[in-house]
Amino acid sequence: MGSLDTTVLWRDEVFSLRYIVTHMIEEYARHNGHADLLRESIDGTVGE
Repeated sequence: MGSLDTTVLWRDEVFSLRYIVTHMIEEYARHNGHADLLRESIDGTVGE
C-alpha cells in the first residue's frame, strides 16, 4: 500500500493521496445526506 503523501499529476495539478481520500469521504457523506433527506421526505420517518 502506498503512502498518503504519494502525489499524482492530474490536469496540470498535483494532488496527494491524502487529499483524494479526504475528498472522496466528504463526497460520499454529502451524497448519503442527500439520500437521507429524500428518504425522509418520502416515508416521513426521521433517524436519531
